[in-house]
Amino acid sequence: MKEQILKPKSGMPVLLLTLLIYVVDIIVFIFGCIKLSDAPVVGGIMMGVGIAWFCLGWIFFCGLTILKPQEAVVLTLFGKYIGTIKGEGFYYVNPFSSAVNPAAKTTLRQSGDVDTGAGSGSSLTISASGVNSNVELGNKKLSLKVMTLNNNKQKINDCLGNPVEIGIAVIWCITDTAKAVFNVDNYKEFLSIQCDAALRNIVRLYPYDVAKNVDTTGDGEPDEGSLRGSSEVVAARIRDEIQSRVKEAGLEILEARITYLAYAPEIAAVMLQRQQASAVIDARKMIVDGAVGMVDMALTKLGESGIVELDEERKAAMVSNLLVVLCGNKDTQPVVNAGSLY
Repeated sequence: MKEQILKPKSGMPVLLLTLLIYVVDIIVFIFGCIKLSDAPVVGGIMMGVGIAWFCLGWIFFCGLTILKPQEAVVLTLFGKYIGTIKGEGFYYVNPFSSAVNPAAKTTLRQSGDVDTGAGSGSSLTISASGVNSNVELGNKKLSLKVMTLNNNKQKINDCLGNPVEIGIAVIWCITDTAKAVFNVDNYKEFLSIQCDAALRNIVRLYPYDVAKNVDTTGDGEPDEGSLRGSSEVVAARIRDEIQSRVKEAGLEILEARITYLAYAPEIAAVMLQRQQASAVIDARKMIVDGAVGMVDMALTKLGESGIVELDEERKAAMVSNLLVVLCGNKDTQPVVNAGSLY
């Protein structure tokens, strides 16, 4: 299905002409009533024309439609696609044509299309309000604006099997109205489902944090990719994955961003302890390295300055005492020897 752009007539001349005909019709009907007694045939014809226009003239008003900026309407005539109207303005179309938008009553959790009464457990709901048949064109317009879909958090296992919770925000827009309306049953529902599937496919390739011997790029070499440290790369891959899936629906994915990332509640406490232990080990390693350097510097300075001569046993005792002082968690309580060194 290929999009065809219609160039409809301006609606203002049609509106004014229809109103003018109604005024003339009222005058004709009045004269018909007057002539009915003198010339019954002429009066009857004039009254018949007046009544007929009163009954059928409103059909022309059904072809009037108003489009705001970044709006479009897809039209069909007796089931056949006749084209799409784009651009703001007041237009007149075939009054027997029908506007088509299968997602008109579908509400996503997104900017400009939020159902405040919907539950938080679903990223897509169907509105219960009906569509007024008198304003069908108005209710079935397609928005060409850039919109943001905020999908719900999902629980997904990363490449190491750890359950993580992750949520994304997808910025998208309609580029081909004909494909969006006719190629899929409901383009909003289709987008939401494809976002969930693409997110699951990409997240399972990455560990939550950097892990050894894990290939996230597919080149056969271990790398340091992770959900937490490579969020830009992960978001770009999610965006490309979604775009490849929704291309046939006439949608363009402009950007995808990770909005929430955390371990699942059942393992969050354990993983926190693991991170704390890793941080403690790294801190202890830094403290020991610094303490050894300070002890070496102290012994070197004492030897160069000749302040005191220490044998190997006294050096070992001094090293032990300095390491205890420098590596201890609490302040030491020194014992001052006021007598002989030996």
